[in-house]
Amino acid sequence: MTASTANAQRFREFKMPDVGEGLTEAEILKWYVQPGDTVTDGQVVCEVETAKAAVELPIPYTGVVHELRFGEGVTVDVGTAIIAVDTDPGAGPAEAPAAAPQEAAADVEAEPQGRQAVLVGYGAAPSSTKRRARKPQPGVPAQPEPAQAALQAELNGRTAPAAPAAPVAPAVQPAPAAPAGSAVPAAGRPLAKPPVRKLAKDLGIDLATILPTGPDGIITREDVHAAATPAAAPAEAPGPVAVAAAEPGTVDTAARERRVPVKGVRKATAQAMVASAFTAPHVTEFITVDVTRTMKLVQELKQDPDMAGLRVNPLLLVAKAFLVALKRHPEANAAWDEANQEIVYKDYVNLGIAAATPRGLIVPNIKDAGAKTLPQLASELGDLVATAREGKTSPAAMAGGTVTITNVGVFGVDTGTPILNPGESAILAFGAVKLQPWVHKGKVKARQVTTLALSFDHRLVDGELGSKLLADVAAVLERPKRLITWG
Repeated sequence: MTASTANAQRFREFKMPDVGEGLTEAEILKWYVQPGDTVTDGQVVCEVETAKAAVELPIPYTGVVHELRFGEGVTVDVGTAIIAVDTDPGAGPAEAPAAAPQEAAADVEAEPQGRQAVLVGYGAAPSSTKRRARKPQPGVPAQPEPAQAALQAELNGRTAPAAPAAPVAPAVQPAPAAPAGSAVPAAGRPLAKPPVRKLAKDLGIDLATILPTGPDGIITREDVHAAATPAAAPAEAPGPVAVAAAEPGTVDTAARERRVPVKGVRKATAQAMVASAFTAPHVTEFITVDVTRTMKLVQELKQDPDMAGLRVNPLLLVAKAFLVALKRHPEANAAWDEANQEIVYKDYVNLGIAAATPRGLIVPNIKDAGAKTLPQLASELGDLVATAREGKTSPAAMAGGTVTITNVGVFGVDTGTPILNPGESAILAFGAVKLQPWVHKGKVKARQVTTLALSFDHRLVDGELGSKLLADVAAVLERPKRLITWG
C-alpha cells in the first residue's frame, strides 16, 4: 500500500450530497463541528439550505474533524467535498489530504463513473470534466503551465492559443483597484461559472483582476462581491467637484440601495413562478360569500371533545370545502404532461398549503388529503404549519402537490390572483373574513363575508368546470351542513 493510498484511507472526505431530487447545489447555513472535534458515524455535522428546504447532514465516518473546506454562507455544488475527517487520529502526525502526491489525482479520476450515493434520490450525474489537482499555496493562485492552460481554456469554452499570448490588455476598471498579483495569465481565461461571469459583468468587474479562492482556481460569487466592495468606495466618497457637476434635481440613489444574491428558497420560488406564469394559461375567478354559519361552526368545533388538542380555524373548513368540491368535480384535479401530450387525471388529492417562512414562501402538501377525516386533516394541517415555521420542511413534503390553498386573509387582504404551483391544476385564495352589510332573509344585516379567488390552468379546466368548482366551495362555506350531504 502506497503512502498516498494509506493517507486517502485515513482522511475521508464527505461530499455535498443531493438532498433532494436532482438538486445541484446547497448553501452551508451552519457548522455544528469545528476542526479537532470528535465525530461519530451518523452524527449531524452541518445544516444546509437547498432550493427547497433546510436539511441537516449526518456524516458517515467516525474520527476527528481535520478540515472544514467551506465556511458558513457559502454555496457549494453537489459532489464537492465539504469536510475531511481523520479516521485514525492515533496513527501519528496528520497530513492534509490536499497535500497528497499528484498520483492521487489520477486515482480519483480513475474511479468508476456513476452517480454518487446521496441522502435522497439518485443524485447528480458526475461531470466528465477533469481538473488537475493543485498544491495549495496560501495567498497565491495556481499558475497554469502551457498544457494546463489549454485545459483551462477548454473548460471555459474557448480554444487555447498555440503559444503564450501577449499580456492581457488593461481592464476598463482603474488599475489601482486590482490587487497586486491577482490577474490571471493571458494563456487562459479566468475560471468561473456562467452565473458568476454574469454577476461580474453586472457589477462591472473584470474577472482577470480577481484573486480566485475556489477549488482549482475557480472564481466564486464571494470573490466577485469582495472585488466590488473597494471599487464602490471612491464612488461613495464625497467630492466637491462631483456635487458641483450634478444636474439640478438629480438624486444619487446608489448609496441607498442593497443587492442581495438570489439563492435558496427565493431562487426556487422565482424560477417556479416564472415557469408557471409563462407555461400554464391562467384564469382567475372570484366569488363573495356569506360565511357566518361557517364561523359559528368553527367556534362549536373548538368545544368538541373529538377536536381536543387540535388547531381549529376557518382555514381548516375552507380546506375541507375545497376537498368536497373536488370530489364533486374530479376532472379539475389533473396535470398536463407536455412531453407525452396527455392529461393525467389524479384519483387522489395532495393538498398544498402556501406557508410564509423566514426563508421565503414554501408549499408543503398534505398527502391524500381527500381521504382524511376532519380531525386527521386538522392534525396534519397543524403539523405542516409548525414544521414550516421551524424551517424543517423536507423536500419530500413539498413534492407531488395537486392543488393548493393560499390564505391571504391572515394579512387582512380581501383576495388576489394567485399563480399556480408548477404541475398543479388549481389554487384557491382565501381572503379576509369581515363584517359587512348583507341581504339575509330579505333584510340587510351585518354578516361575516369573505371573497374567494380560484386560479386554474385553462388547458385542463374549462371555464364551466372552474366556475362550478368555485361555486361549490362557496356553497359549502355558506351552508356547512353540505359537508355532510355532499361529503
